[in-house]
Amino acid sequence: MLTAEIVAIGSELLTPFKTDSNSLWITSQLLELGIKVKLKTIVGDDIERLREVVSDALSRSDIVITTGGLGPTDDDVTRQAVALATGHELVFHQELLDDLRERFRRWGREMPEINKRQAYVIRGAEILPNPNGSAVGMMLRIDGKVLAVLPGPPREMQPMFLKNVKPLLKEIGGDIVARTRVLRVSGMGESAVDEAIAPIYGDYSSVETGILFNRVEVEVHLSILDKSITNADKILDELTLRICEKLGDAVFSTDGSTMEEVVGRILSERKLTVATAESCTGGLISMRLTEVPGSSAYFMQGVVTYSNEAKTSMLGVPETVIGKFGAVSSETAHAMAEGMRNLAKTDYAISVTGIAGPGGGSESKPVGTVYIGCATPAGVFTKHLLLPGDRELIRWRASQAALDILRLRILRKTAIS
Repeated sequence: MLTAEIVAIGSELLTPFKTDSNSLWITSQLLELGIKVKLKTIVGDDIERLREVVSDALSRSDIVITTGGLGPTDDDVTRQAVALATGHELVFHQELLDDLRERFRRWGREMPEINKRQAYVIRGAEILPNPNGSAVGMMLRIDGKVLAVLPGPPREMQPMFLKNVKPLLKEIGGDIVARTRVLRVSGMGESAVDEAIAPIYGDYSSVETGILFNRVEVEVHLSILDKSITNADKILDELTLRICEKLGDAVFSTDGSTMEEVVGRILSERKLTVATAESCTGGLISMRLTEVPGSSAYFMQGVVTYSNEAKTSMLGVPETVIGKFGAVSSETAHAMAEGMRNLAKTDYAISVTGIAGPGGGSESKPVGTVYIGCATPAGVFTKHLLLPGDRELIRWRASQAALDILRLRILRKTAIS
């Protein structure tokens, strides 16, 4: 199995204002070829540091791909650093300069002399044309290893990789293919998921399993390298089935679909409609549902009733209910969901009321207290949750729980009482 390293170059990538998205894209492309990325490095515009990183990468990996630092300014030092790392000098190419000058003329400008730097290429490197920018890429074969030097802008880098680099890597990579599966789990913590399924995935030495927790769910990533797509899929299908049997309804997706996509698919397939009434989530559930293309077929309307007055005037929540039990209560969530279903005349309606914080909590109702209501053709059901996290996390986790409750109620599972 071939191994790869990616080096993202640019001091701006070491600030909070710029994200290295190139490495993620390249990793996905390499995975398709059965090439495993072992290390990603971000390096600022420092010749010596970059020389050292590239040199080290070539000493341990079969494939090294750099992105960025090929512009014409003083801080674009990739050419010089890679030349030093490989022991190859930079060679001037008149045809590249002529092409640059012609491009600038077509753009109605004279080429600044500083762009002449982009006509220098590492000796022995294959020149990778760049129809989308001024910086050509370079590719070298060094002691059986591949070094690809690519520009940073994705609109330049991606076409260059697909046309020039990927075909070569596919050729040298052989028949190995990579297959992946992403399972999404709701209502369980990362450690609980791992404890439950570790004895299962431990039986599959050829499958690499990763368990990740994001703000609303646990993701189980399964990946396998094999010479046969059929065999790889068969193994993943078997492992997926065993995990689903163990975790049950907690697994809401086996193809990487989000909760809102899964809920939307169920509603659409069954020709059902839904409406939302939100307080502490402030419209987040409606936003998630309507981000799915085609959601107008099942999502009818949503309201944000943040104040007690809005809950009463818009949803018909009795003042006596709020006065006796409070705006954050099972009774209020019940009345909100029922009122929303009656107002929208939908098959289902979900409501959320809670305390997202950081203030507003009490001993009996601390920050993170959330009540969810789900009005269905069979009646109204509510659930009380105490969610951890800051304000943003509580809101997102409440929205996830509400959508999951809707999913299970439609599937006629007894998730809430």
